[in-house]
Amino acid sequence: MLDFTAISPHIRIKISPKAKRLALRLDGSKRHINLVIPPKASLQKAYEFAQINHLWIKNKIDELPPAIPYINGITIPIMGINRTLRIIREGKITQIELTDTELVVISPIEDPSPRIGRYLRNLALQKLGELARIKASQINRKLSKFSVRDTKSRWGSCSIDGRMTLSWRLIFAPISSIDYVISHEVAHLIHPNHGEDFWILCQNLSIDFPTGYNWMKKNGASLARYGEIPL
Repeated sequence: MLDFTAISPHIRIKISPKAKRLALRLDGSKRHINLVIPPKASLQKAYEFAQINHLWIKNKIDELPPAIPYINGITIPIMGINRTLRIIREGKITQIELTDTELVVISPIEDPSPRIGRYLRNLALQKLGELARIKASQINRKLSKFSVRDTKSRWGSCSIDGRMTLSWRLIFAPISSIDYVISHEVAHLIHPNHGEDFWILCQNLSIDFPTGYNWMKKNGASLARYGEIPL
């Protein structure tokens, strides 16, 4: 039996019915590399492909910023403001409150990380959704559906009929970058492509397009480092 972990402990096998060729894809949030294999491809060929690209795999993992777990005293940027995570181990139920300076977690649980993650996802659904609806109204459009996910390959998507999805991890980005990504997706309510008219509208909608765009291009991968440390 082929041992892919001998090439790298970070490899995960993913047989995809939609894949047409072998591919390596970084999953920054889980800090591993998906080896995507078409249904009819042989595992031996996949193994050889991973072997040939072992340096690429190592470099991609090494380039990831250090993980920042949800532990007491850590600083987490939330909606453009640095907040100190304060965990108080007491009480009978988990209670979480966001203040101007802190994210306060009162919980009897030994490791409340999953509860904190759920709270931040719900906060992203609320806050990012509010911003997206306001931005859509600026071009006389409405969202028919808004959701957040832990997307792997892009920060958002939006169809011309108003269905928008954003990565919940945008909540850790600076406001200029949150605004840029939302402007990008809102522009798709009128332009379903990335042509010249799309980028003109995207820039007009953005509060600070250059700053937001450049930060995401350079630092976007760092947003995946917050949360529970993957095994």
